[in-house]
Amino acid sequence: MDGPLTRIRPMALADCERVSEIRVRGWQHAYRGLIPETYLAGLDVAADAERRRARFAGGTGSVGNLVAERAGEILGWAAYGPYRDGGPASGDAELYAIYLDPRHVGGGIGRALLTEAVARCAAYPRMRLWVLKGNTRARRFYERAGFRPDGAEEPFEAGGVPVPELRYVKELRG
Repeated sequence: MDGPLTRIRPMALADCERVSEIRVRGWQHAYRGLIPETYLAGLDVAADAERRRARFAGGTGSVGNLVAERAGEILGWAAYGPYRDGGPASGDAELYAIYLDPRHVGGGIGRALLTEAVARCAAYPRMRLWVLKGNTRARRFYERAGFRPDGAEEPFEAGGVPVPELRYVKELRG
């Protein structure tokens, strides 16, 4: 064995600050060149943590939050739950987010988080996710895990600029 094992566990309220740091630094690392730099530079860890604590404390339990921990340090975070399509419930699951401390990308932590999120959604027929069209590294990561683009594409706005996202899907049953 070449180091401490990665432990995947449910996120706790006390993890919000570190999860926000990972999310903000993850955006700034992964989306450089894909989202306007001014938008990325304006992301604020403290404000994100405040929003995260409020959502976490007032949550209904429909959103699952996982953290990846190694030797007591949180290195990654994933969130999943029912698919949010804006219409009637589709009955599918969605991976809302998965981010890693940029220093630990490529070390199997993302794979461990994704595997656990998928396992916790096994009762759903499918899992969907949205990924930036230009994020080829993330797209390869999801494709290696069995996700495929389903043809849906939508932009979201970041700093006044539309950024295209693709929807991916993985069959979880049958």
